[in-house]
Amino acid sequence: MAKMNSKIIKEIAGSLDCGEDCYLNRKTGELICIPNFSNFGYDEDFEAVFEDDTKKVAQHPKDFIKFEVLESFESFKIMESFVESITENQFRLDLERILQRKKPFQNFKHAVESSKHRQVWFDFKRKELEKIVGDQFEREFLKDS
Repeated sequence: MAKMNSKIIKEIAGSLDCGEDCYLNRKTGELICIPNFSNFGYDEDFEAVFEDDTKKVAQHPKDFIKFEVLESFESFKIMESFVESITENQFRLDLERILQRKKPFQNFKHAVESSKHRQVWFDFKRKELEKIVGDQFEREFLKDS
């Protein structure tokens, strides 16, 4: 089985954050990342670029561990956890209100990216994604043992 290491975990987490589903070959450690087309809309030319990778995964599905782009509720939980970690009272209250209103993702992004907490958010989200990937990797590894 492919060996779990921080480099692979970071690469998968980064790809998930960019909207790509990742497939890790259990035997060879090859990593294939393919955009989650449901998030990008249908574009035949765009999908054709990834046709070889898609076929490789489809022909040998049991050889791959699939890491999927997070569902909205999972991303929302990460945002909530970030808000809980904020020590600046006013900013935390502002983010709490944003999460309770319409368009929480868009408004959260705008508030955080225009704040002094921008990099803190990116680091927090990256660590959370890496934890999710590491946990899934661990479950798959134990399942195969």
